[in-house]
Amino acid sequence: MVTYFVLKYLHIIGAVVLLGTGAGIAFFMLMARRTNDARLVAGVAHIVVIADFVFTLTAVVLQPITGALLVWWVGYSLWAGWILLSLALYVVIGLCWLPVVWLQMRMRDLATDAAQAGTPLPAAYRALFRRWVMLGIPAFAAVLGILWLMIARPKLGF
Repeated sequence: MVTYFVLKYLHIIGAVVLLGTGAGIAFFMLMARRTNDARLVAGVAHIVVIADFVFTLTAVVLQPITGALLVWWVGYSLWAGWILLSLALYVVIGLCWLPVVWLQMRMRDLATDAAQAGTPLPAAYRALFRRWVMLGIPAFAAVLGILWLMIARPKLGF
């Protein structure tokens, strides 16, 4: 029984980290962008990239491991509709998150270059930022969807 609760605890912590880091990163990137201050944007983007690798990547790796172990421990079927939908949403998150990380690194570099040159953020930064937002919205919605599926475990017939 202890193993089950440890696995469940780790899985919930991973979900909270994914949700919290995603929300925090979005908030700080949006607030920094609103200032149009290349130095501030560069500093925030630098920290955001680190946070994504330290927190998000760790949770991204551990979530499927703890999830699979929980499925096995409890005896759920991997073919249960809510599990299949969760896995599909997890793939959506990954397909959005990987380019988001690249976009963040590129935005960081552009903001750093602008800060060092004493120039405003370039148009390329704004274009990347728009793509970042457009990928972040479905990824964040998918995280919320997975959390709901984990809690409700609805009977879905696929």
